[in-house]
Amino acid sequence: MSAYAYETPNEKAISGALALVMHALFFAMLVFSVTWQKREPAAMVAELWSSLPSPRAEVPPPPKVEPELTKPQPKVEVKPPPKAEPKPQPRAEIDLREKKEKERKAREHELAEKKKRQEQEKAEVVKLQHAREVAEARRRDQEQADALKKLAQQQAAEHARDIAKYKGLIRDRIKRFIVEPPNIQGNPEVELDIVVLPGGEILDVRTRKGSGQALWDNAVERAIRRAQPLPLPPDPALMKEFRELNLKFRPKE
Repeated sequence: MSAYAYETPNEKAISGALALVMHALFFAMLVFSVTWQKREPAAMVAELWSSLPSPRAEVPPPPKVEPELTKPQPKVEVKPPPKAEPKPQPRAEIDLREKKEKERKAREHELAEKKKRQEQEKAEVVKLQHAREVAEARRRDQEQADALKKLAQQQAAEHARDIAKYKGLIRDRIKRFIVEPPNIQGNPEVELDIVVLPGGEILDVRTRKGSGQALWDNAVERAIRRAQPLPLPPDPALMKEFRELNLKFRPKE
């Protein structure tokens, strides 16, 4: 099948117009080439002179005119337009602005003073709280010290009572074993040092100061050895007070 079978009417019209234009151009070129070949050469004209013409007088050239030097035009300085002066503001507006500025500064000053007072009050509160804490700590320490002192005094008093009590019990027990010798003159006093073991047994008896009557001194020493074991307090802390006893005895007590 040929390609022309698919041409549209518009395409056919365009193809026909192009073919006509090409034929017209070809015809014009053909006519121009024929016309150019038939053009005749231009005629030439010659003049005949009987004698030579006289030479022409030379005309001097016109004087050379020097161009006038143009003076440079002074440069015109363009001045900037004057600045517009600010329009003076009304006095009332100035006063209002100054008043607002003063009020602003007054508020800032008041806020600064208020902040300063708050910081001072806070520092005072912290200082007072610290002083209270220190005072409270001192009071507690003092109360504790007083309580310890009181307890120590109570314990010392109890120890003193216990010591006095058991020393009295020891004296009474020894006195029960004293056999008073006859013919004792006056009321002699004998002082003895007794070394006591933890169980109440007697380790040693020494006469520190005799009464001057050997019968009485010997009778007391025998009574001490016969009275063992001596009664001692149950508190081990008091044993140091009974390890070495110093006792005095008289017949009439």
